[in-house]
Amino acid sequence: MAIILASTSPIRRRLLENAGMPFVAKKPSVDEEEVKRSAPGLAREALAQHLASAKCLSVSARHPQDLVIGADQVLSFSGKTFDKPASLEEARSHLLEFRGKAHTLISAICCARDGAVLWQYTDRAELTMRYFSNRFLDDYLASTGPDITASVGGYKLEGLGLQLFEHIDGDYFTVLGLPLLPLLEFLRSTGEIGS
Repeated sequence: MAIILASTSPIRRRLLENAGMPFVAKKPSVDEEEVKRSAPGLAREALAQHLASAKCLSVSARHPQDLVIGADQVLSFSGKTFDKPASLEEARSHLLEFRGKAHTLISAICCARDGAVLWQYTDRAELTMRYFSNRFLDDYLASTGPDITASVGGYKLEGLGLQLFEHIDGDYFTVLGLPLLPLLEFLRSTGEIGS
């Protein structure tokens, strides 16, 4: 039996690698937009968990004997839910909207085996962006390039994106999209990793 991360996210893979986790990564076969359409009206926490579960279960169906970890993240700002920016221009627009204000990141994890959910966890972090200049934003976008479109907020806190912020209230790993400490505790409690 193996541990499988149902994700193509480089940061989620790096977090598990840095924690010394033995795992393999597999791409989930999930259309996120279809999953969202299939569950209209879900609260943001429930939506994040619904997406994480869909990813987890799609990989579990192909690898029933293995423990599968799925994760997803939702950004909430001014009563709206934001998706990953489709382009640098959209990332710029989102960052200008967030500038000088607070938004919420909700991260959810799901673990499954044999097509059944064994454990779920959801956490949230509140992030306040500083009021950065247009020039700083232009330099930031030029430095980071299209990689930031892989992040729901248009930033990567583990890199230059940290300079966009004034205050963060919440777990670092939650901001990165994988609340790692509760996940490791679950895996230890089930004997998947050493205690």
